[in-house]
Amino acid sequence: MAELTISSKKLRQNFNFLKNFFEENKIEWGIVSKLLCGNEVFLKELINMGATELMDSRISNLKKIKSINPDVNTVYIKPPPRKSLASVIKYANVSFNSDLETLRLLSIEAGRQQKLHRVIIMIEMGDLREGVLGENLVAFYEKVFELPNIEVVGFGTNFNCLYGVMPSHDKMVQLSLYKQIIELKFNRKIKWITGGSSVVIPMIQKKQLPKGINHFRVGETLFFGNNLVTGKSIKGMRDDVINLYAEIIELLEKPIVPEGELAENPSGEMFEVNQDDYGKKTWRALLDFGLLDISTDFLIPTDSSVKIAGASSDIVVIDLGKNPRKYKVGDVIKFKMKYMGALGLFNSDYISKKLVE
Repeated sequence: MAELTISSKKLRQNFNFLKNFFEENKIEWGIVSKLLCGNEVFLKELINMGATELMDSRISNLKKIKSINPDVNTVYIKPPPRKSLASVIKYANVSFNSDLETLRLLSIEAGRQQKLHRVIIMIEMGDLREGVLGENLVAFYEKVFELPNIEVVGFGTNFNCLYGVMPSHDKMVQLSLYKQIIELKFNRKIKWITGGSSVVIPMIQKKQLPKGINHFRVGETLFFGNNLVTGKSIKGMRDDVINLYAEIIELLEKPIVPEGELAENPSGEMFEVNQDDYGKKTWRALLDFGLLDISTDFLIPTDSSVKIAGASSDIVVIDLGKNPRKYKVGDVIKFKMKYMGALGLFNSDYISKKLVE
C-alpha cells in the first residue's frame, strides 16, 4: 500500500511562520483543515501546535474536531445544506451563508438548541461561486439582523476558487467599504472581514492589503508553503511537509510504443504514437496506487529521472529511461504533489497515512 506522510517538524515550521506573519500584520486567521479529511491524528497535531480555529466544508470533520477539543472554534465554510442544519448548529460555532431562507431556518434551529449561532455573510466579488451580490447586501443584512439566535460576525469572499479570479487592491477596498456601509447604516460593529485564503497572502507581503481586511482562512500555504501567485515556495516555509511513497511492483524494459490498434483507454484518453520511437525501449515501472487515489496531473516526482507515463485505476506507470538510479522491484518512489492531489489521497481508503518527525 502506498503511504502518505506529514512531517510534524516541517508542518510546525510552517505554522509558526504563518502565526508570526499574521501577528506582525495584526490579522486573525484560521486553518482550513479540510485537506486532512477528518484524520484524527493530523487534527490533533494541528491543535497541539496551537490552532484555535479550524475550518472545514464537511460536518463530519467538524464533529471530529469537537470530539478532540470542544474549545476549538469551528467554522463551516460553505452555505449549509438545509437537511444538515441541526448538525451545523451543533458542531459549527460559525457558518458561511448567502441564502436568506437558510439563515431563517438556522435561526429556528439555533433556538431549538438554545444557542447563538454566528455567521459570516459571503459577498460575490467576481469568481461566481457563493456570495450575495454587493448591491443587495444592505437589504439582505437588514433581514438577517432581525433574526433571533443569529449574530453576523463578519463579511467574506472567495477568490481563485472557481474561475481563477485573482484578488486585487480594488476588490479588497470594495469589500472593506461594504463593512463600513453596514456599520454606519445599522450602527452595529462587524468584527471580521475575512478577505480571503492563501491566494491573498502575497498582497500582505507586498503591503497592498487594505487595513480593513483583518481575517484570513489558510490551508494550502500552511501545508505546501507556496505563493499561489508565483507558484514558488515562500522563503522561510517548507514545501515538503506532505510526501507520497509508492513501491515498485514491476520493473521491466519494454518498448516505448504500444503495439496493436489504438482506441480510447478507460479514462477517455487517445494516445498518439511518435514514429521516431519505433524500435526503442525504456525501463518502465509499475507503482501500487492509481487514478482512484489521485490524478497524475497532481503528482511531482522528487527524482528528475522519473517520468510519469500514464495510469489506470489502481496502477501508475513511470518511465525510468535507462534507469540511472538502478531502481528494482520493492524500491520506493517519492512524490510531492499539488493541493488537489493531496486532497484525493487523504480521502482515499487505499492509501496509508502517517505522521512522521
